[in-house]
Amino acid sequence: MQPEAAPGPAKPSPAPTVTPPTSTAPGRQLRILMVLQGEFTLKGGGGAESQVRTISLELKRLGHMVTILTPRFLQGPQSNADRRWGLPIGRINYPHWRVVGAGIMCARLAAFLLGRGRRYDAWHVHVGHHFGAVACYLGALIGKPVLLKFSGSWELESGLIGARRRGFDQLAFSWLKRARVVHAVSARIGRDLPRLGFPPDRILVLPNAVDTSRFQVRGVRQRAPGTPFTVLFVGRLHPDKDLGVLLDAWADAFAGRTDVRLKLVGKGILGDELRAQAERRGIAGQVDFLGHRDKVEDEIAQADVGVLCSRIEGLSNTLLEFMASGLPTIASRISGSEDFVVGGRNGWMFEPSDVAGLTACLRDAAAATPEQLHQLGQAARADVEAKASVPRVVNRLIEVYRGGGAG
Repeated sequence: MQPEAAPGPAKPSPAPTVTPPTSTAPGRQLRILMVLQGEFTLKGGGGAESQVRTISLELKRLGHMVTILTPRFLQGPQSNADRRWGLPIGRINYPHWRVVGAGIMCARLAAFLLGRGRRYDAWHVHVGHHFGAVACYLGALIGKPVLLKFSGSWELESGLIGARRRGFDQLAFSWLKRARVVHAVSARIGRDLPRLGFPPDRILVLPNAVDTSRFQVRGVRQRAPGTPFTVLFVGRLHPDKDLGVLLDAWADAFAGRTDVRLKLVGKGILGDELRAQAERRGIAGQVDFLGHRDKVEDEIAQADVGVLCSRIEGLSNTLLEFMASGLPTIASRISGSEDFVVGGRNGWMFEPSDVAGLTACLRDAAAATPEQLHQLGQAARADVEAKASVPRVVNRLIEVYRGGGAG
């Protein structure tokens, strides 16, 4: 994540003055610092930001004390410290110049960690980039437990893992390897990390957490006469999501039908291009571009099947939400999805960018009876509860925070 360009320097300001409260139950309550190189606001953010919120709120509910530390972005809140959902947030201010600004940001983060950061029991780094690299290096230097999480497609393709590393990037990448525990959200990431030089005995494979209580358990969805078979996508309209493949497969599977509907929830740079493709393939009347929705649960409740056709992910939060709602899902065989979706048990799988394979999955899903879809959805709910419920994931993290290793 590179600092944004700006016409001039930002006025220097003191470091955030977020101070963790004193624990009232020594040996039980923990003080955790979440280090996030992303914007944490009421409007949400990406998958990493969503997971920080989910995990932090559960820790808070359990009586632990959590502080979230981020850079101060130009487009975000400009206060050095405030609260969201009752969680204290500190922001590191820095001049928004390329290269130089990033260096100042890292220096100010280092000053915070060497000062106030010592008061926390553990540092949990989300997003393995420059911000997190500084925390990993300093944690090893002063003996502070650091849990480093690798979770997203950005890290895998464009971050310090996927990028062509030179100069400070190469140094920062070596610092990431000093984390006491490295958290991979999928089995594939867990297999890839040792090849990049991360010690195998420090790697913890643990999925993202999903709050299953947000989603009602679905009954058999009997469609009323005239109600179309509905497939739902939720996510960014971005090249990584491979939505052009979805529209081509949809056209091949359902051209000319009036009893099917594809709903796309989300915004992104490909919106106009995808609308033009739907027109060109003759399916514009079957596809709804719904834009952003604050309550995705409402759209999930009206769908028969979910679809995720990304070419790359860490582990899709949308997949976990689909499964938690009892929605059977068609998914590409990529990191994360392959750990959860089992063809014939809780959904369907196809190879990434395989139009013919996705077409076959769509036809199979449309041919399934409501009872068959319900059975698949019930298995999806049971599987996600067993692997990725908030209590299971957070309890394992607490073990790590208390000094437990990856094993």
